[in-house]
Amino acid sequence: MKTSSTNDEFIAGLQHLPKPQYPFPDFIHPDMQKLREEYYDWIDKEYAFHSAEAKEKHKKHHLTDIAARGCPFLKDIAELRPLANYTANGAMMDDYFDRCSYDEMYQITNRIIALLSGEDTQEPKENGIFHLFWVLRQDAIKCEIPEKIYARFVKSIRYVFMGYSEEKVYYRENLVPPLAVYLLSREATSGVQPYCDYVVLQKEYRNLPDEVFDHPHIKRIYSLCSLLIGIHNDIISLPKELRREGDTMNIVKVVQKENNLSLIDAYHKAMEIHDEYLKEFLILQEHLPPFGEYQREVYNYIQDLGVMIAGVYAWHTNDTSRYVNGGYVEGEFSGWNQ
Repeated sequence: MKTSSTNDEFIAGLQHLPKPQYPFPDFIHPDMQKLREEYYDWIDKEYAFHSAEAKEKHKKHHLTDIAARGCPFLKDIAELRPLANYTANGAMMDDYFDRCSYDEMYQITNRIIALLSGEDTQEPKENGIFHLFWVLRQDAIKCEIPEKIYARFVKSIRYVFMGYSEEKVYYRENLVPPLAVYLLSREATSGVQPYCDYVVLQKEYRNLPDEVFDHPHIKRIYSLCSLLIGIHNDIISLPKELRREGDTMNIVKVVQKENNLSLIDAYHKAMEIHDEYLKEFLILQEHLPPFGEYQREVYNYIQDLGVMIAGVYAWHTNDTSRYVNGGYVEGEFSGWNQ
């Protein structure tokens, strides 16, 4: 798709427009660099089916840094590894299967969840996307993630990948969805719900009862985490997505079409939506329902969800390779060789 002069002018002026800001501290896990080395090894060994160009681009993206910034208080690299695997493999998988169909994405999702849940216990014979998800389960077992927490984590990963399937309908037809559809989809495809579940492994949060995590108040906070990160991802990736046909699941494009706005007005509207969600997050944090003896711990857990949001945003703003023109890895899937 040829880039319009209007888009070019807008992209050139993006640096002068407001960006998301968060009132949460930003931390980094001490094993971030060690995890990068493992990430490079995953790409070389597990992603051998990728082109050399794709592998080199992925190495520059440092996708495991997202886990190291999002959950900086995990006790060691062993606990960090399953989250980093989900993050990097999930993102690279999404790139690889970028233009697959709705039905194909559902088949892929079912295979992955069978491996993650232990329903399929057989190690995949060949290295690749599915094998790396099998490795994730083995690493989770090794670091003794509590069964209930791991089950929630896997269920949330399924939710993310189902979202990938649903958005294929709009991508393949180059259709911009209505805002209501976008918000529902982006809550899933931001990939954040598994992070909300994994933050529980930090500090003493794993001792909180299930009633906390199942409470509607907390579930709404999870939704807000997902939407905040999904929207700020859209803001960061907008220059790339204005240049690619089919990248229609972006809030700026959505509000532009829905409200018949200019690009710059749509951008400001998207930031307003983001800031309203942030305001709601802070209100809900300060007005928690009564959790009895767990009140302070729940408040701290929500604060660390804020740290997660700030950490993921820090990765987005520190990365200078994934969302620039030519930095994105184009989908290379052309058949079932996994």
